[in-house]
Amino acid sequence: MDTFASVLLRISDGLKKDHLEAMKFLCSDDIGKKKLEKVDNGIQLFQYLREMQKIGMGNTQYLRTLLTNIKRPDLLEILDEFEKHGSGPQEDLPDAKEQDKLDIATQLIAENLGKDWRMYGRKLGIKDAKLDHIREKHPYNLQEQVIELIQEWRKMHGAKASAEDLIQALRKCNLNLTADLIRQKLS
Repeated sequence: MDTFASVLLRISDGLKKDHLEAMKFLCSDDIGKKKLEKVDNGIQLFQYLREMQKIGMGNTQYLRTLLTNIKRPDLLEILDEFEKHGSGPQEDLPDAKEQDKLDIATQLIAENLGKDWRMYGRKLGIKDAKLDHIREKHPYNLQEQVIELIQEWRKMHGAKASAEDLIQALRKCNLNLTADLIRQKLS
């Protein structure tokens, strides 16, 4: 099953008629008025946006902008949850204690990594194409690039993701000060 489709379904279910109309208005330059006249619900709108490759599993910025513009932070939370963990079953996530450790490690890495984030991403096994996408998504914000990088890594590893793996990758990049800082904070 397409997990992104289930997220779009949940978002569509939360849209009221006036929100859908506002989203259609915001999309009118991209989709065209004739097609938009046929749109009666969020699913139809999302199908057009997917066909045009405006939104997709790894491309949620357009949808995020739409939801922000119609002032629906509750629906943005659904998207945030998907981006952070994917919408798969909870058994694909680390236990709560490990998630807390990962959150602490993520924050410390984001605050301390800087321009070496791409090298770190490669050590974590993230492909260059994904690294380029992250850089384009957050072109002027290194911390957001690092947070997105680690979120992608967490999605890839699911329940097997651990703070220890993040620390080991830092050490492979000779970023021992940051690795020690995380270890100290987790102790």
